[in-house]
Amino acid sequence: MLNSGRHVITNIASLLWDTATRRPAEPAIIEGGGESITSYGALRARAAAVAAALIQRGLQPQGRVGIFLDGGAEAVAAFFGVAAAGGIAVVINESLRPRQVEYMLEASGATALITTEELLARQPRPLETRAQILPVPALPLEGSAVPGPRFSVGTDPAQIVYTSGSTGQPKGVTVSHGNLIAAATTVIEYLGITGADRIASVLPFSFVYGMSQVLCAVGSGAALVVERSPLAARLVTALREQRVTVLAAVPPLWQQLLNVPAFRDEPVGTLRVATNAGGHLPVPVVRALRRAQPQARLFLMYGLTEVLRSTFLPPEQVDTRPDSMGRAIPGAEVLVLRDDLTPCTPGEVGELVHRGPTVTLGYWNDPEGTARVYRPNPLRPPGVPDAERVVFSGDLVRQDAEGWLYFVSRSQRMIKTLGYRVSPDEIATVLYASGEVSECIVTSEPDEARGERIVAYVVLAGGEGSLERLRRYAGVELPRHMQPVRYEVRDELPRLPSGKHDVASLRGVVLTTRLPDD
Repeated sequence: MLNSGRHVITNIASLLWDTATRRPAEPAIIEGGGESITSYGALRARAAAVAAALIQRGLQPQGRVGIFLDGGAEAVAAFFGVAAAGGIAVVINESLRPRQVEYMLEASGATALITTEELLARQPRPLETRAQILPVPALPLEGSAVPGPRFSVGTDPAQIVYTSGSTGQPKGVTVSHGNLIAAATTVIEYLGITGADRIASVLPFSFVYGMSQVLCAVGSGAALVVERSPLAARLVTALREQRVTVLAAVPPLWQQLLNVPAFRDEPVGTLRVATNAGGHLPVPVVRALRRAQPQARLFLMYGLTEVLRSTFLPPEQVDTRPDSMGRAIPGAEVLVLRDDLTPCTPGEVGELVHRGPTVTLGYWNDPEGTARVYRPNPLRPPGVPDAERVVFSGDLVRQDAEGWLYFVSRSQRMIKTLGYRVSPDEIATVLYASGEVSECIVTSEPDEARGERIVAYVVLAGGEGSLERLRRYAGVELPRHMQPVRYEVRDELPRLPSGKHDVASLRGVVLTTRLPDD
């Protein structure tokens, strides 16, 4: 656990409390183009107020609290406030629609939802939930609550992160206080982040990768610069105006930035660290990024929700092996195993398996799913408890003779688009619910800007289904990143001898390589 110099931190909220004690007047959150600056002292006071309000409303230990807010100081304070109150945070992506929000609240058993009337008003229909709605303006501005110690920090949940699964519904990954503290400590260390940094926040806090920027800022005392403009040119301007030193992005965003002359042709002088995760960055893009921002140390990283962070390629290796995903993060170990659970030889393709302090607790209320992915270590070293679980990632990789890892493909049928990992079955479930289709197959095809674009092959229902109504329904029920870019209407869809849909025959035309999750 993180040692603050006075005590060992066991509650992730103590990260904020300790930093606010050391740096109360320093900027914690910068948003609104620099017009709104929240100090660490003010951020802690707001988080303490959230904690006090939840306790007063009867939040029980490990009670779940949804956080549905636009990224910024209020969302950060809510996250740490829930942790300080002993609850489990369920951070919900602000771009999601009621169908997804309602599912996450119901599946997690959340008893409260911290949100704003403005965000709820933007929804295409009213939210239907049993959770108590707590509008941000109704919460006090300050409070005196302090984080309670976690006596079982390794197994005490702090957060449930919902990520698309290989079935029709998102799956909740249960993350402990210890997982979050270990990940923050490790990333701060290998990126070399200090209190003098200004870290850009361009990704949703509901992402493991987006939350990593929050924890790295708070853990180091750096300032978090929140900039969520959809315009890459506006982001480039913000990087310069706010003197950003650390920028984390996903492949589609890097490609958008490289299309902006002010980024491609002129280095951002203050930018000293750039990181990529959420998908494989093609070698030509790596080369272009190195040319555009040669002063920035580029870290190519790999992670998946189930283990937060897994591997990274040091900047010193990027020009030599730009197609590598690196080696295990400090304090962790990655294995490359055959189907018979024996180690692969150099160059042989096998499944990546991760062990270490960032291995999360499993899937919320899903013991069967947990048992499939979180398994006993087949190569258990002497002295390691039998109870240790490792994560079988489903990602196929190879390792060279020097130990560097290279991503090959995903073994599961997932789509990676706009930095999101998306389940085709989850999209198909919504299309069927429209009543406009009798059959559908959701797949993908390559897209330079998105990574992959979603394609839906549909048979309209009873000859009376309407493609126009289907598009409208999907526009209401699915967030933008999950909406098919292209629909193809067919009289029938291909089938295998077993009677199942023959997805491969469609994807034979639009075959893509699966990208790793983050």
